[in-house]
Amino acid sequence: MIDRPIHVRIVSPITARNFRPPAVLEALGGLGLKVSGSQIEEGPASIESEFETAICAPDTIRRIVEAEREGVDAVVIDCMADPALRAAREMVRIPVIGPSQAAMHVAAMLGHRFSVVTVMRRLRAQFENAAALHGLASRMASVRSVDIPVLALEDDLDATQRLLVEQARLAVEKDGAEAVIFGCTGLLGCAGAVRAGLLAGGIDIPVIDPIPNAVHIAAALARSNLTHSALTYPPPPEKDVAGFEALRASLAAAAQ
Repeated sequence: MIDRPIHVRIVSPITARNFRPPAVLEALGGLGLKVSGSQIEEGPASIESEFETAICAPDTIRRIVEAEREGVDAVVIDCMADPALRAAREMVRIPVIGPSQAAMHVAAMLGHRFSVVTVMRRLRAQFENAAALHGLASRMASVRSVDIPVLALEDDLDATQRLLVEQARLAVEKDGAEAVIFGCTGLLGCAGAVRAGLLAGGIDIPVIDPIPNAVHIAAALARSNLTHSALTYPPPPEKDVAGFEALRASLAAAAQ
């Protein structure tokens, strides 16, 4: 067990500025837990497609390698697509947590079946594929959406939360969900309002806010001296890789 404060880094794999203000990150910390953030410089403004998930990967990996080099104890990737999760685990030995994977496993512990309430309808396949990858396809009741782009979620937060409550209620009543996961980390801080809205309608279920959930799982793993298996995530073989100069520079610096 580690008896010193744990440092968790939240890496945002998007280029939209001020998506995670420092004060928001600091509020996720507490006694014995420091939370800091970093952000990619090359990639999409937000992630709402497989293409955007792919193009954010190189700089996301670079930021995670940098975090390990700086002495950070664990990393959380700030996107429900879990971009570059498995690739990043091959590159570092500190725990790297994907909020989607973590939220699905916690939801499966807290309720028999869970639903994801996300931003856009087009992301349905992404979450169904993720549930299958994590061995939880039979535990997913549905994927529902509020049809609001990521960067517009806070334009009218009250309206966003009303739609979240509505879709969560339908997930329970129509789909058989017994727990709900937010399908976008941009919904950070909405869980209390959504749970209250459901309780007002007589529905008492867990509402999982993926970022706080992932941060505390990452901290618990680091504090317990646990990380991913080197047999599952071995370092990639050494070979020439054309391009990716910035990433290669980070890796060379980390090896020193």
